[in-house]
Amino acid sequence: MKYAIIIPDGCADEPQASLGNLTPLQAARLPNMDRAARMGVVGRANNVPKPLTPASDVATLSLFGYDPLAVYTGRAPLETVAMGLKLGPTDWAIRCNLVTVKDGLMHDFTAGHINNADGARLMATIHEHLGGQVDGGRLEFHAGVQYRNALLYRPESKAAPFSAETIAQPPHDIPDRPAAEHLPKGPGAELLIRLMEQSKPLFANHPVNRERIARGEKPATQIWLWGQGRAPSVISFAREYGPRGAIVSAVDLVRGTAMLIGWHRIDAPGATGYLDTDYASKGRTGIAALKEHDLVCVHVEAPDEASHEGRTDEKIKALERIDEYIVGPLLEELPKRGDWRILISPDHRTTLKTRAHAYGAVPFVVAGTGIEPGGQKSYDEVVAAESSLEFDPGWKLMRWFLGRT
Repeated sequence: MKYAIIIPDGCADEPQASLGNLTPLQAARLPNMDRAARMGVVGRANNVPKPLTPASDVATLSLFGYDPLAVYTGRAPLETVAMGLKLGPTDWAIRCNLVTVKDGLMHDFTAGHINNADGARLMATIHEHLGGQVDGGRLEFHAGVQYRNALLYRPESKAAPFSAETIAQPPHDIPDRPAAEHLPKGPGAELLIRLMEQSKPLFANHPVNRERIARGEKPATQIWLWGQGRAPSVISFAREYGPRGAIVSAVDLVRGTAMLIGWHRIDAPGATGYLDTDYASKGRTGIAALKEHDLVCVHVEAPDEASHEGRTDEKIKALERIDEYIVGPLLEELPKRGDWRILISPDHRTTLKTRAHAYGAVPFVVAGTGIEPGGQKSYDEVVAAESSLEFDPGWKLMRWFLGRT
């Protein structure tokens, strides 16, 4: 059996007045997703159990078949896996965004989607001035992809100051809101806030920012620390479920989560993790990966990014490109390889109205060998809401999809 999973990140949404009260999934032209719906069944899954925050870390673990209430420790530790950073049993990883705060507001959580080279130069400055010894431990700043970077806290003479009670706000959930009202709280918050404040003068007249402003681009005004956690421990996917998996994604969080459960990381040429990603390359890479792997997952960040920017038109374009260049080719290829199944599902909801992640069930469609058609004609939130097929908690969907129930 060959399995394919396609994740149009954050595609689930609400009806939009600008779309005649349709959701983006309803308004977009999605002939291949709708074909999968007619061939199979549409349902819904709740991938984010309360009290966990609705975000890709929790939701991706759930979508991959793991109970986040049992294994989730934080976002940053998942990303460090993809970055090749090793965490000791007492180490903490913390997400380090490069952001643009303007007039006290979170103007851009990506610092204008800063490129890798600019981001690396800024992170080198941060590590030079803020890395090294702190009271009882050592700080390491590591450059990642674009605005997504990492801080490691390695305790030495005493335990790290953080705990499960440490609260740090994701910057993408506070667009155009006062940054000062969403600073970290709880154990270790004082250290995180101090480092964030110390980054401001380091960036104020930095050559990278002078160059970016001259090019008409947004400067990175500071770092934003959040997503803290220690290394999680999980059973490998192959041991838990059987199939050997591979992940195609441009996002370290998703790649790291997949690598943590033992999937093989495959990078698609031209994949950016943004609206300009090469959709066709991702489709070709996913098909090629079927040769060596039982299960291939293709993740596309673009719908989520469009929602965070409040761009309805770009969200629809992203969905249509996923449908044309990824879903369509995989639907054609899979039956050529014997028994097969396909799962199409976002990880979580990201609404254009709030430009942030949200709680709630997301629609999925499953088609292929052994799946009896449910009589549904399209893949969208309304069809899913009317379906009798529901997984709550959502992590139980994976076992059903693989036919292990």
